[in-house]
Amino acid sequence: MEQLPEPLLRTVGLRKTFGGLHAIEDIDLSVWPGEVVGLVGDNGAGKSTLVRCIAGYYIPDAGEVFVDGQPFAQGGPKRAAELGIEIVHQDLSLVMHGDVVQNLYLNREIRAKSPLLRRIGWLDKKAMRAGARAILDRVGIGGTVSVRQQIRDLSGGQRQCVAIGRAVGWSRRLVFLDEPTAALGVRQTRLVLDLIGRLRRSGIAVVLVSHNMEQILEVCDRVVVLRLGRKVADCSAEGLTGSSIVGYITGAERAEN
Repeated sequence: MEQLPEPLLRTVGLRKTFGGLHAIEDIDLSVWPGEVVGLVGDNGAGKSTLVRCIAGYYIPDAGEVFVDGQPFAQGGPKRAAELGIEIVHQDLSLVMHGDVVQNLYLNREIRAKSPLLRRIGWLDKKAMRAGARAILDRVGIGGTVSVRQQIRDLSGGQRQCVAIGRAVGWSRRLVFLDEPTAALGVRQTRLVLDLIGRLRRSGIAVVLVSHNMEQILEVCDRVVVLRLGRKVADCSAEGLTGSSIVGYITGAERAEN
């Protein structure tokens, strides 16, 4: 029998407590390259805590995180980013008074090649603009957004694409999207959902945290449900319905994991 490859990401028995609160308990999760996984649950179910443990913001009290089959040694978000794990937070963390280039290269600026210019902090703006155009093309807004535009002048959907582009432009492995379509209009939401599909086709894994069951069922290959800090369902999205997912979230339905 042919041995299956390791998943891109695997967690085993993750547990995190805050005082007497068990935020997550005994969470096993696997994510494969090019897979879109929906992570759902009620407020307080443990979704954000799980994501932050995986991405290095929190140190779990128990359990391990593996990337490509290797233990993820502690090192915080910087180490997670080095391994190809990025989070697009719901607030996007964009600099509104900066332009697209500045946001895409925030803390990753390209220094000038000349030693003298590097010493005085000169940036290779030409290379950064070219890289920014490539990222915008990749996320599907290269024809409508200029790299010189200010973030404050972009639509909500375009800002979301810039934030996602910043993540996938550097990680190219696994991206966590936290409520990426919250407060977006219909057309802007379509832009983001189409982008998720393009990421899947390019081999990038996506974990989509959302309360929108319709969108989860549209773009996800698999759905993982958390309830009161525990994983209560881990199912293929095929054949699921919004009502069945809500049933797992509320405890009205049970699933074999």
